[in-house]
Amino acid sequence: MLADPDSQIIRAYGVLNSEATRQQKGMARPGYFVLDTKGVIREKFFEEKYRQRLSGNDVISTLFPELGAEVTDQVEAPHLRVALQQSDRTGWPGELLSLGVEVQLPPGVHVYSPGTKDYKPIQLTLEPSEGLEPSPPVYPRSKTLYLPVIKERVPVFEGTFRIRADLLVSSAAAFSGALGADGKTVTISGKLDYQACDSKICYLPESMPVQWQVQVMPLDRQNAPDAIRHK
Repeated sequence: MLADPDSQIIRAYGVLNSEATRQQKGMARPGYFVLDTKGVIREKFFEEKYRQRLSGNDVISTLFPELGAEVTDQVEAPHLRVALQQSDRTGWPGELLSLGVEVQLPPGVHVYSPGTKDYKPIQLTLEPSEGLEPSPPVYPRSKTLYLPVIKERVPVFEGTFRIRADLLVSSAAAFSGALGADGKTVTISGKLDYQACDSKICYLPESMPVQWQVQVMPLDRQNAPDAIRHK
């Protein structure tokens, strides 16, 4: 953590929030720069609102999904295996976390991707929870599969793939003010709908419940030492 009371480093990076006033004056727009070993900026992550920011783990899970997401549960379902993942078990008001569903299909089995016509695609649905707002799920790039029997090409998922959804922890005063000193555990529930098929048969559609928990903690509002406060 860098003390920058005169906003010199913030200005050098070009991220000074010139519209901020009062206690936010002189501060940077919240975000992340990812630098390589030579000091070259390779990625950057910034949000429009200063109260919203990605967690450090969420940045890692975005760059390296196989490293940044913690597996919280593994579920066996008909024709597939599911690993539930989340970037953080703990969140603070204004943070953006991520949830993940890693689907593992056996060889020769596929599911249809969202937007497929005349077939039941795989779909992750998340229910809003108190203080936690999920974003629409993001699906990976699909593969085009040719079905010679009916002479059709359809977009599908095969093998192992991951569905991701960001989760915003509310910064509303009513919610953050009611957290208490120890915070509170909030559950995010949803379902995964899909229909698995192989080269000979499409099995009956399935709906699998999914669930995650996040411990939401109150913000630390203790004043910073005078020597490192923005002037």
